[in-house]
Amino acid sequence: MPRGDKSAYTDKQKRKAAHIEEGYEERGVPKKEAAARAWATVNKESGGGNKSGSGRGKPDIHVSSRRGGRANKSGTAEQRSAAARKGWVTRRKNGNG
Repeated sequence: MPRGDKSAYTDKQKRKAAHIEEGYEERGVPKKEAAARAWATVNKESGGGNKSGSGRGKPDIHVSSRRGGRANKSGTAEQRSAAARKGWVTRRKNGNG
């Protein structure tokens, strides 16, 4: 099998890589780099091609997918600042800070 051949990957893995690649391209990553990152993510989550061999049927771990939510800060800067102040006051009041 030549390097870069995707025949050992399941349809689900191929769809997942395409979806991840689209996300990178929307953020301005060049197409070739986006594809490389997408397949690296699929490999990290599922351990590579799952079409044959002893690893087939093992559930994927979604560690990489879950990280994305952390970067998206919720609320405006003022809301985050107010939440930080509130937490500081609570910790001071309870003697934990």
